Amino acid sequence: MFGLVTASVGELTEEQKRRYNGVYCGICRQIRIRHSQIARLGLQYDMAFLALLHMSLYEPAEQAGDRACLLHPVKPRPWVDCESIRYAADMNVALAYYKCMDDWQDDRDPAAWALARALGKQMPGLEDRYPRQCAAIRDGIRALAELEAAGHPEPDLPANAFGRLMGELLVSREDLWAEDLRQLGFYLGRFIYLADAVMDRKKDLSRGSYNPLPGDDPQVWENYLVMAMGRCCEHFQRLPLVQDKAVLDNILYSGVWVRLKQKNKRRSRG
Repeated sequence: MFGLVTASVGELTEEQKRRYNGVYCGICRQIRIRHSQIARLGLQYDMAFLALLHMSLYEPAEQAGDRACLLHPVKPRPWVDCESIRYAADMNVALAYYKCMDDWQDDRDPAAWALARALGKQMPGLEDRYPRQCAAIRDGIRALAELEAAGHPEPDLPANAFGRLMGELLVSREDLWAEDLRQLGFYLGRFIYLADAVMDRKKDLSRGSYNPLPGDDPQVWENYLVMAMGRCCEHFQRLPLVQDKAVLDNILYSGVWVRLKQKNKRRSRG
């Protein structure tokens, strides 16, 4: 359900690409430092959006450098570190753990079980530091599983469940901007869930699996997506963002749609 909230890299300047990749590598680096090497397997580019959003809003002090790593041993790659990067790293690990546990319970996926066992060692500390966020992830994934198991026919309930999960992740502190961040995350979560349902619809129907989207009219599905992203962007524009605003604009106004079309094209070929 992740992998959509990414930049349209071809539209970024070279400086913006370096910044974007540096944030991503910074999150990966902090997952290794704060958690473990194996925890990096759950890394998602979506977390770069979370980190950039918080870095632009709060402008924390940053460190930066270039370094080769186990995954890229030949050419040094840029990395950035700050409070927002570390928050994104922790949220990525929490999301990966609960998602792996859900995959194991639903499908008895041995790979999910192995990664969940490795990540589980980090969870007591994360749940102590982020009780609200961890509860939102756990409750959101459980609500989705129950709605899908019941075959609920309306897309709004499962989309809202995932939206509430994302809304809590985007709020790292209860401050002046918390409500707009929460609403931004809610509608972004709705978009992610509905976009995933659009991409999986053909496969789900052929397998008899759950898919909440109604009818066979693609325009109806597109309307759901446009409305969700439109509301997301309303709250995004209310935030006083200057630093990295161009990269964030790229992600929400272009990247998510380019990525959706690319994934749709690949899945329709399959």
